[in-house]
Amino acid sequence: MENQNTNDSHHRIPSMTLGCWAFASDHPWGQQPEIDSVNTVHKALDLGITAFDTAPGYGDGESERVLGVALKGRRDKALIIDKVAPESMSGPDVQSSCEESLARLQTDRIDILLVHWPSREIAVAETAEAMLKLKEQGKVRHIGVCNCGMEDITDYLAELGDLAANQLPYSLLCRAIEFEILPECLKRNVPVLAYSPLMQGLLTGKFKSPEEVPAGRRRSRHFSSKRPETRHGEPGFEDKTFQAIEAIRKIHMDTNISMTHLALLWVKNQLGVESVIVGARNEKDIVDNAGALDQSLSAKIIDALNQASSTVKKLLGKNPDLWERGGRYR
Repeated sequence: MENQNTNDSHHRIPSMTLGCWAFASDHPWGQQPEIDSVNTVHKALDLGITAFDTAPGYGDGESERVLGVALKGRRDKALIIDKVAPESMSGPDVQSSCEESLARLQTDRIDILLVHWPSREIAVAETAEAMLKLKEQGKVRHIGVCNCGMEDITDYLAELGDLAANQLPYSLLCRAIEFEILPECLKRNVPVLAYSPLMQGLLTGKFKSPEEVPAGRRRSRHFSSKRPETRHGEPGFEDKTFQAIEAIRKIHMDTNISMTHLALLWVKNQLGVESVIVGARNEKDIVDNAGALDQSLSAKIIDALNQASSTVKKLLGKNPDLWERGGRYR
């Protein structure tokens, strides 16, 4: 196993993180050649994108395994963000989950270990104690959470003292955290890692109607519950979603900034967001996404994007859960 840089004095995450879920050839992404994933990681590192987000639940560990292969010989340049699954939140399970992740990643330490989803069966104190033990053992450098609302943030801070991050869904088509959770993270000094900033490709502009979107990506609350694989039971708001996308497309045409870059830069500019997690399946994708790092948005463009997405923000409401009606966020 390769050792990583053990300097624990700073855990700041780069402004862009490579999301590695698609490396797993998992639903809804489809098959992914391992060599493409490896080359994508290498290109990311070459471009200065040094943070990588994965989880045991991405292809039952396949994403972790591929990332471990890709980082061989370059582990000291990378910051790995990994997770503990909801079904592994008891003390012994947290320990074993981490050990298994380390083995798949072929490393001796995870830079930031996150709770993937808060458990409603296992006490926060038990999970937190196990994660702190991992930190004492040197197997984890920093501890954070994902998908935590106001109550969960308070509970985890009470047990851990601080949080390296709260990973949350945030995009022009999902602004629910702006109502309460993002202000709370700012107040508590908890950095936000924004996932799904392109809303599973909707904000790239490649789809002009719901019918063009692959079935596996029509599961969010934007879409009708009559769509296959949905579980939210809500009517959705497909017309308003695609009206917003077309309004953003117009801003793209007026500014000559790609829709992808508009979406990524908008999230990157939000106060409290430390890193934007973007997926990429090949070198071209990561080069394109990295191009957003060299650009900026004027206050006028940001305001126009806010206006373009304001109706969707209102319709989605305060619940950040993209897949279910409510209950998972507290």
